[in-house]
Amino acid sequence: MIRRLFVLLPLCLFVLPVVAQDALIRELDQSIEQARVRWGVPGLAVAIVKDNEVLLSRGYGVREAGKSQRVDENTLFAIASNTKAFTAALLAGLVDDGILGWNDPVQKYLPWFELYDPYVSADVRVKDLLSHRVGLGTFSGDLIWYGTSYSREEVVRRARYLPQAFPFRAGYGYSNIMYIAAGEVIENASSKSWESLLRERILAPLSMDNTVLSVKDLKHRDNVATPHAEVDGKSRPYPWYAWDNVVPAGGIISCISDLSSWLKLVINRGTWNGTTAYSDAQSRTMWTPQATFTVSERGRERNPYTNFSGYGLGWSLNDYHGNLMVSHGGGYDGMFSQTVILPDRKIGVVVLTNSMTAIAGAITSTVVDAILGTKEKDWFAEGFERLQRSRENIGKRKASDDSLRVGGTEPTFPLASYSGLYGGPMYGDATVTVEDGKLVLRLLPNPDLVADLSHWHYDVFKIDWRTDVTWFGNGKAQFLMNERGDVVEMKLNVPNDDFWFHELEFKKKKGE
Repeated sequence: MIRRLFVLLPLCLFVLPVVAQDALIRELDQSIEQARVRWGVPGLAVAIVKDNEVLLSRGYGVREAGKSQRVDENTLFAIASNTKAFTAALLAGLVDDGILGWNDPVQKYLPWFELYDPYVSADVRVKDLLSHRVGLGTFSGDLIWYGTSYSREEVVRRARYLPQAFPFRAGYGYSNIMYIAAGEVIENASSKSWESLLRERILAPLSMDNTVLSVKDLKHRDNVATPHAEVDGKSRPYPWYAWDNVVPAGGIISCISDLSSWLKLVINRGTWNGTTAYSDAQSRTMWTPQATFTVSERGRERNPYTNFSGYGLGWSLNDYHGNLMVSHGGGYDGMFSQTVILPDRKIGVVVLTNSMTAIAGAITSTVVDAILGTKEKDWFAEGFERLQRSRENIGKRKASDDSLRVGGTEPTFPLASYSGLYGGPMYGDATVTVEDGKLVLRLLPNPDLVADLSHWHYDVFKIDWRTDVTWFGNGKAQFLMNERGDVVEMKLNVPNDDFWFHELEFKKKKGE
């Protein structure tokens, strides 16, 4: 339907009369709902801003699968890593005020800040924290904050044990922990909490009254979406998961009615409706690539209009049909989101979903093409095809894993020999105990990560988590011995794309 409309209305929306513009929005509205149903997404919300006007602000589907409450423009979703742009904006405002500088050493504000190398620790600048270029691997250390009781400062302090993945400032590794560190810099430089400064400088001036900064704040809210993940091909509801110690990197919970005001502020380079959160100069700094990526042949085939790609300060950057495109995605337990802005065209789109699929990106790409009047491709069809392949690959990986099992083996030792206290300085401790004749694993920093261990083969045991987690499923625990035949270490292998269990060190400290 959209493609047909492009033929009838080949001009850009910028010059379309109101009637044609309304027709275009109706077509988009129908296409979004059709895609939601086809993809099996319980609910989502979309806002489209053009020339400081909200063209679309609507919810689709339901807040929770199997229930009747509809999503609307005020339904709350986790925006996850779209929070990073807010943290960058706060720092930009502090730079404008002369309170700090982008190139100030982080140790000026956090004297205790350390990474894998003393020189790097001393030379990391505020700008580096937002650029994903300090030398840590993508998602490295995220298990330190995920579900743990560690404070933000403690999470950052433990980053000194993370391995170096590439030379300092010579690569890209997406780091949530460095954004937590950026939040700590904000607090130490401004003498205000990250939350207080955000409310003072952005949320209150923009009347973003529905936006909250903790799962705890949802208790007294009725219009809240429920997270979902796919289980056996169906969307299953999950409870909200606390992200309080990672809020500067991904903890904002908001709705499209509030985020429409944020879009206007960003599109207008920090100033909107009498509010100036940061200057035009700082906007340009945030939209200057600090880390750059090679546009691969495959990437070029997928999007032939992209000539450069990079990451600025809190934003991903690329060109699209000759326009600067500023964007970011977000992933929370059971919710994905996407923001796309073409600042020179005064276009902004935000999509919030209560599913863990890529439909948000397909929607933003479809909307941008529709408004620009381009005929790029059927983003919904392409995205759905990739979703289907992903579902098939999950089944293939499980089948491959099962095929590697060696039958007829027994553990080397009695179960009691595997029990004890294990740990390392980066993550903390874990226990393995014998309970009712079976081994039980507990990762002590996260009380939800308790698993029953059943023998797989040799000294490898299958991990069956007692609490389902959206990001990862079951895995394996392997016990290692020394030359004397003593169990001295445990290694965990939990396949997933986000949390690196292989980074965790669990040396045996003592037996049970």
